[in-house]
Parts: sequence; C-alpha cells; structure tokens
Amino acid sequence: MGSQGRAAAPLAWEQSAYANRSKITRVGPLHADHADHAEAGETPEGRPTSSATLPSLVVQMLRHGRLHDGMDILDVGTGSGYSTALLAHRFGSSRVTSVDVDPYLTGAAAERLGRMGLHPAIATVDATGPLPGRFDRIVSMVSVNPLPASWLAALRTGGRLVTVISRTSMIVTAWKTEDGGAVGTTARDWAGFMDARHGPDYPPGAVSRFVDRIGQDGEEVGTGRYPVLDVDEAWEVRSMLELRAPGTECAYREDGDGRRTAWLVHPDGSWARATGSKGEPPAVHQSGPRRLWDVLERIRNRLNTRGGLPVYGVPLTITPDGVIHLSRGQWKATIA
Repeated sequence: MGSQGRAAAPLAWEQSAYANRSKITRVGPLHADHADHAEAGETPEGRPTSSATLPSLVVQMLRHGRLHDGMDILDVGTGSGYSTALLAHRFGSSRVTSVDVDPYLTGAAAERLGRMGLHPAIATVDATGPLPGRFDRIVSMVSVNPLPASWLAALRTGGRLVTVISRTSMIVTAWKTEDGGAVGTTARDWAGFMDARHGPDYPPGAVSRFVDRIGQDGEEVGTGRYPVLDVDEAWEVRSMLELRAPGTECAYREDGDGRRTAWLVHPDGSWARATGSKGEPPAVHQSGPRRLWDVLERIRNRLNTRGGLPVYGVPLTITPDGVIHLSRGQWKATIA
C-alpha cells in the first residue's frame, strides 16, 4: 500500500503495519512505495526482492542472537527497518549497524528511524562482502549460501552469528572461536528468508534458464516410489535436498483436476519432472548429469524409515573461510 493508500485508508494501513505477517515491499526492481516507484494498479512481475518480515520471526531471530547490553550488533538486511528499529530502541542507536544492498531501502529506513529519534549506522553494501565494522553479534534477516567469510572476519572472538542457509529452513547459530572459525548448531527451530542479493534483482534461475528442456521427455523415464510433493513447502525435505544437491531449484503446479507436477532443476543442467494424481506413484522424467528425483526419493525414504532428517539441532563447525561442516553420528554434510 503506497502513500495514497495510507492517506485514504489509515485504519487499514495501521492494521496491516501491525499484523503478524510478512508483507512484500519490492518485486524485481519495483518498490511498493507509490510515491516513489509504483503506479496505481501496476502489477509487477518477477521474484519478491524485499519484504517487511513477519514480526514474530524477526523477534525469533533476535532471540537466537542472545543479545545483551553493551554489545555491538550488526543487522543484515535492513529492509523496512523494522528489526533495526527494535535493536536501536532496546540497545541504543550507537550499538547498532544495519546493512542492505538497496540504496532506496537504506535511505528510506534511515529517514523513518530518524523521525522516531533513532539514528543507528545504516550502510548500503553487499552484505556478502566486506562489512563496516567489528561486532559482537551478527543477526541476518536474509539467507546466504555459502556463509560469507567476511562475517567471521567482522565478528569478534567469542561473538555469535545467526543466519538461515539459502534454499533451506535451517538456522545456523555459532560462536566465533580463537582460530577465526566458529562452532555451534543448527537451531531446533526453522525459518525462511529471501536470499541475499548482490544487485538490484536476482539473476535468472535454473528453472527459467532451462524452461525449454524441462517439458520434454527425459533421458530416463520411470515411475516414482512416492506421490508428487511440493518440495518447497516440505521444509525438512527441502533442506536436505539442498545439502545433497546444492543449488537445486523447485517448482510445482496442481491442475484443477488434482493432477500434480513437480520439477527439480539444477544449474548444471540436470532436471526431473514428476506428474501424478494425489496419492499415486508419478511418472518421472529425468535428464542431465545427475538424477535429481532419485536424490529426492532417497531423502523421503530416510524420512519415512527413520522418522526425521538431520537438519535441526545438528552440531556444526565453520572454517575461517565460511565452510560449514555438519555432523551427527555417522552422518555428515558440508555447506561450501
């Protein structure tokens, strides 16, 4: 809702602003603020690129940070400025720095916060690169993969970082160690955030790049063991898929007659398409260097036979260059 919407419906604006739900504020390069970017009735196309995050999720992430008075705190992903406002109000503006890649967002947030008497440091930088300062806590409201080495460089020894791994619901919490790395766990909790951007929009994804291929017959055609799944909505399965086939994108469609189709597409050109009705084994087409649906079915089989997947509450270590090593018993995985 832009500035004209706020003036015409102040109560609706107030209810929306304070509702416990996420609000998309930017799609592609187009901001939601009518006064500056969007025309009335305009329907933007593309991926959401910024949002006012679900307030309870913001608080959840801040709690994982184990924040205390006297700490220097970095808020990654300024967005609307909501999390920055909470931090500056509670710990003081002088203790808070917030970064975002979008100069419009950082400028608008600084103006809003200034009107409330809050003046934290707000910088326009690519958060995956060098950071402006040294910190006791880093809490990220965007997801990353891999973990930027610059975060460890900017974190003081004994400091704590909290972030979500891209294309997963895994919250990494870790304490920096004297060797420049970190040690911690994935939280027994879950969250989802937009990926960190490096510019005004996300580059084209694998699904869009290979859209002409993924509707064709596959090099290998067979019948799946499990019914078609909307993988992005099965958070535990989606997280494990990222660990086993990093970078895989998912798409899903359900037709009016209940027929379901799911796609898995990898940047290396591998793809899988499964189609079937609810509860029935699907027809599966696969092509490319790896068989993505086979990877997914092994994950689902582990889930069904063991009752869970090792994605939450997993011990981890992080090397100074940001490589995350996960380990539980004989199971191991690396995020690099």
